[in-house]
Amino acid sequence: MRFLTSLISILFVLSCKNNPTIGPNKSLLKTIPTKEQVGYLVMPENIAPVSAPFDMPVFKKPNFPNRDKNLNKALEGKQEILITNIIQNAIDELSKQGGGKVIIPQGNWKTGRIVLKSNVNLHISENAVLQFSTNVKDYQPAVFTRIESLEVMSLAACIYANGQENIAITGKGKLIGPYAGEIKERSYLEPIETLVDLSKPSSERIHDGSKESWIFPPKFISPINCKNVYIEGVSLENTAFWNIVPTYCENVIIRGVYVNSYGIPRGDGIDVESSKNVLIEYCTLNTGDDCFTMKSGRGEDGLKVNKPTENVVVRYCLAQKGHGGITCGSETAGTIRNLYVHDCVFEGTVVGIRFKTRRPRGGGGEHLYYDRIRMNLEATAIKWDMLGTPAYVGALAERLPARKVTNLTPFFRDISITNIIIENSTHFLKIYGIPESPMKNLIIDNVDAKGTNLITIRDAENIQINNAYIKTKDTTMEVMGSQNIQFNNVLFDVNGTEFNKPDKVLFNNCKIQ
Repeated sequence: MRFLTSLISILFVLSCKNNPTIGPNKSLLKTIPTKEQVGYLVMPENIAPVSAPFDMPVFKKPNFPNRDKNLNKALEGKQEILITNIIQNAIDELSKQGGGKVIIPQGNWKTGRIVLKSNVNLHISENAVLQFSTNVKDYQPAVFTRIESLEVMSLAACIYANGQENIAITGKGKLIGPYAGEIKERSYLEPIETLVDLSKPSSERIHDGSKESWIFPPKFISPINCKNVYIEGVSLENTAFWNIVPTYCENVIIRGVYVNSYGIPRGDGIDVESSKNVLIEYCTLNTGDDCFTMKSGRGEDGLKVNKPTENVVVRYCLAQKGHGGITCGSETAGTIRNLYVHDCVFEGTVVGIRFKTRRPRGGGGEHLYYDRIRMNLEATAIKWDMLGTPAYVGALAERLPARKVTNLTPFFRDISITNIIIENSTHFLKIYGIPESPMKNLIIDNVDAKGTNLITIRDAENIQINNAYIKTKDTTMEVMGSQNIQFNNVLFDVNGTEFNKPDKVLFNNCKIQ
């Protein structure tokens, strides 16, 4: 049953005689950072201890042998040719010697794919610009990677590593990706499952641009199966696909990075894929797709791998343009768990806190925590989309009929969102769950929210919105297929005259301003 509810009804049904201070704790909200207090421009020298609602390791900067290989002389007069082999030989040689730092000097340089090796720090000096080739051949042969969370042999990444330990990319230089020339995305009119033969083992799913009329473009930086990965200080722009994508990695630190892929479709900022023990801090992302994103595999292929993304902290970061400030999904097969996002600012993204999955994706997300976030948005502040669109999943995007629960039925549950300022949005909250797998157990607490529209909740259970001030022009709330929805100590600042209190929604100590 659908309820379109005028919130003015609360005034006639409920009161707050025993609670004169309706709404949020303003003293806590005053300490939430502004955009000037987060992002790459204010990164401190040291990594502060991490405090999270779950156990996390101690994060420290990596140590490398005191062995530098400055390529200044080796690159003299080579600004107009590819220097791929010079960089690669230096990395290989240092790694064999036990490690050290390969230094790219200031200047403008051109290169193809670079492969990092254990115990090597690739240092991009200030005023150094590394321009990656736009020719497909400069990223061949195919190597093992994940594309859209499916395992394949493909072009992989501009900077790649597989099975390495203690690797780094540092410096204040700039990396420019290959979003031009031959490096163009395949058509997205069809899902990737129609292009990759999932009946074959991943070693035989070869897509390197040698046979098809299309390619899977390379990501920008993507280590896979690596431990102790450190990325600090560099700027990235003009990527062909997702920017920074640690995959099957453990102990990853990404700090002080600036990414600009605004206007580039599929230009995600940082995607954590099936990785564990990750710290992302003081980064600024201005992207053509989602900014900070958690992924863990896609459908049956992701279930076979069954590697979660877990134990991730994102703090003191700035998301500018992008589809979502912080996003979970839509690839969720291995499950996303133990994510803590705090002291971040989303300034100009479409959605603020975003959750995506689909019926055939499997897995889901749980134990997700968001605290002390400021948002100024183009659209919805907090949004779940668990159904998707017919273009990608066909009839499975239709809400009804409810389907049988299988291992491909995803879930979202056990989520806490606290101490939030929403300076502007179209909707405070939208939940589009799945009838056979409702979104469950959400607490939103201590919120100051301003926007145009109120709330849509479909197929959700156990939702609490506590200690909030919600100001909107709209007076309607939609609730469908949901139960145990509660508003506690909420001050609604709306315009409305109708009286129509919904069933199954409880208002405790709430009032209209």
